[in-house]
Amino acid sequence: MARLIVPVILIVALIAALAACGGEDPTPTSAPTATPVPPTAMPEPTAMPEPTAMAEPTAMPEPTTMAEPTAMPEPTNTPAPTVAAPAAAIATAMPEPTPIPPTPTPEPEPEATAPPVMTPEEMLAQYAASVANGPGAIAVGDPTSQAFYAQLIGPPVHEGLVFLPPGDQQQAQFQQLFQAALFGAPPLGIPGHQFIYTSDYYRGLIEKANLINPTELTSSGEDIEIQYVCLSRNLPTCVMKQAYFAPRLAARTNGQVTLSITSFPELSGSGGAGIVSESLTLVADGTLDMVNIYTGYVAGALPAIEVQSLWGMGPDWESTYLALADMAPDVERMLAEETGGVVVNRNWYAGADQWFFSETPIMSVEDFQGKKVRSHSAALSSLIEGLGAEAVFIPPGADYLALQNGTVDIGTTGALLALAGRYHEISSYMAGPVIGFGYTNNVINGDLWDSIPADLQQIIIEEGARSELEELRIAPYHNIIPVIANQQLGVTPVIFSEEIIGYIAGVVLPQNIIPGWLNRLGYPERNQDAVRIFNEHAGPYIGLQIGEDGAVTRAPITKGPRAN
Repeated sequence: MARLIVPVILIVALIAALAACGGEDPTPTSAPTATPVPPTAMPEPTAMPEPTAMAEPTAMPEPTTMAEPTAMPEPTNTPAPTVAAPAAAIATAMPEPTPIPPTPTPEPEPEATAPPVMTPEEMLAQYAASVANGPGAIAVGDPTSQAFYAQLIGPPVHEGLVFLPPGDQQQAQFQQLFQAALFGAPPLGIPGHQFIYTSDYYRGLIEKANLINPTELTSSGEDIEIQYVCLSRNLPTCVMKQAYFAPRLAARTNGQVTLSITSFPELSGSGGAGIVSESLTLVADGTLDMVNIYTGYVAGALPAIEVQSLWGMGPDWESTYLALADMAPDVERMLAEETGGVVVNRNWYAGADQWFFSETPIMSVEDFQGKKVRSHSAALSSLIEGLGAEAVFIPPGADYLALQNGTVDIGTTGALLALAGRYHEISSYMAGPVIGFGYTNNVINGDLWDSIPADLQQIIIEEGARSELEELRIAPYHNIIPVIANQQLGVTPVIFSEEIIGYIAGVVLPQNIIPGWLNRLGYPERNQDAVRIFNEHAGPYIGLQIGEDGAVTRAPITKGPRAN
């Protein structure tokens, strides 16, 4: 996948070509990249990166409230009919009476036929047609047809999720890029994202959202305000909660449930470092109502949760997505046991591939030696140290100054997060990527949840599923746009050489990343269940297994696009 993503930087040429020729397939052009050092022979990569990075879009104003529709005019009174003129005088001579024809026998009235009953599939297709090509669109029908996916293409709910320069061409460029990301652009090496919408997880979300039979509101007079803490207000996932989830939830409950959105940096200064690392405890004891749990920040308290965010394992977006979707029930159970709370839904992070930002290009493993590199999770630190660099943990919000003043030589972050973090002001190059496409979990305090009436609980769950569906609708676009946007701001992408890719997959992953996680787990004495989750849900996609003694060995790839 790393090889497939390389030409993403050429999508700028795609925009220009599509605009020039009305949507014809463009001829790719080369983006400026540094010349890589010839790769050394390394083991074949066999892993899958877990998601976790966060991408931050620039905060945008709330969408303008639509005007109320103008009331229809009252119908005009119809004039009374004119009275007929008096009949003419009766003639003296009476005419012969006309024979009265026999009264015909009336035909029997046809029996009324009941309207045909629609099947659930037909009702869902009708619903999908009513919301197609815009916020709330879903993919239903025949997944072998292009129309199944085409109904997803349309603008996001908020302009802060577009990441393209404003102007007359923005909408056309958005449509072209969305289509390229969704269906794939082979000349540019961009893979399609159809795998999202044919997955069991996606179909399960449609059922969970209860789209054709939404829960009836029976509660009245409730006043429930839930403070929701997201990682950063500028992240696409947080924008989605504010522009889509919160308004829908208020509307569905007649204002009885409101979502008050804040972020960790707002609660405790730069990055919210103190609070974010204690977020599991704070939501468990009710200090916080509802929290977005990022595994990288809570690994110290719950290392088992890192099973979903072991950076460096993923060969492609599809393998990463499918593995994480498979393990979602186990992750949800783990968080419920740890916090006593409820996982309301998940935030899907597209555009979360990790890139290494610096003033000099990173061309080989040697270019990492002795450098200080910003990290935001324990697993990422293991990757950095395995490459010969020194990992320095710096929370979001403090990373810009750390790179600017030389506290670190290289800043590591997701490409979307780099946009909001203005990394283009302090970096000339971005090297990578380390694949990341997955989710974080939104956990609500258990006591608060139990105090909410059952009908409102179910509406919260349904609207949470709708929010996930909308994030997954936009995910293909968000997986490709951040590199384009950073390049437009003057940052040159330098794609990892085969040497670096091979070294991460063949050396760093089995010798640093996974053993580091096992050490934090205290395995094999503790956390055997976390290793079971890895072996059952990640291993089959990446071809690795962890033994009872902690040894990491290769195994057949039996699931995903690389099976057999």
